[in-house]
Amino acid sequence: MLKYVLYVLMAAVVIGVAAGGIHLWKVAARNQKEMAQYAKAPQTPARPLGKVLVVYYSLSGNTRDIAARIQKQTGAALYEIKPEQALKPGIRLYYDVWKQVREKQYPQPGGTLPDFSEYDLIIVGSPVWMYTVATPVMGFLQRADFAGRPVAVFTTQGSNPGTFFADFKNNARNAKIVSEIEFNNLPPKYDTALDNKIAAWLRRL
Repeated sequence: MLKYVLYVLMAAVVIGVAAGGIHLWKVAARNQKEMAQYAKAPQTPARPLGKVLVVYYSLSGNTRDIAARIQKQTGAALYEIKPEQALKPGIRLYYDVWKQVREKQYPQPGGTLPDFSEYDLIIVGSPVWMYTVATPVMGFLQRADFAGRPVAVFTTQGSNPGTFFADFKNNARNAKIVSEIEFNNLPPKYDTALDNKIAAWLRRL
């Protein structure tokens, strides 16, 4: 009997690994196809956007990288969302985030929030967690009031933003959402194409 149980467990592991490999292959192929259209596009400066603020939260560094690239092209000011109690990567984080999303009890930002009235455009960046807005950003949105300012939003994720944009819009108080864009987490070989994609997006704002 034990032998058959082991066979079943081994089969489940093999199927899981195979499914994961197929998913990663599909994501890589989709990334390659998307970024190919930006690989040869010359990066040109964004049109004047006025005074820009980029608000972002980053745990692994992917969202911070996109925010820095946007700053380089626009001269924007940066505001990093730092929860009062910093979150740490690890297995426990998955449970904590799941609980925060379920109970709608989000980490609150430490320090003073920026004065949005000083800016012509607010750009907000967040990783996708549990197919929605990262919980520290949701905590920021609980306190923030955009007071009718134009807001552009970007995500960073493995492949699927889920309900991120709808959830952000529903929780961004008095924000005038003017644009949304996704950035999959990419290896360094796509750096030039990534900058071109950002430039193309900024020119549309």
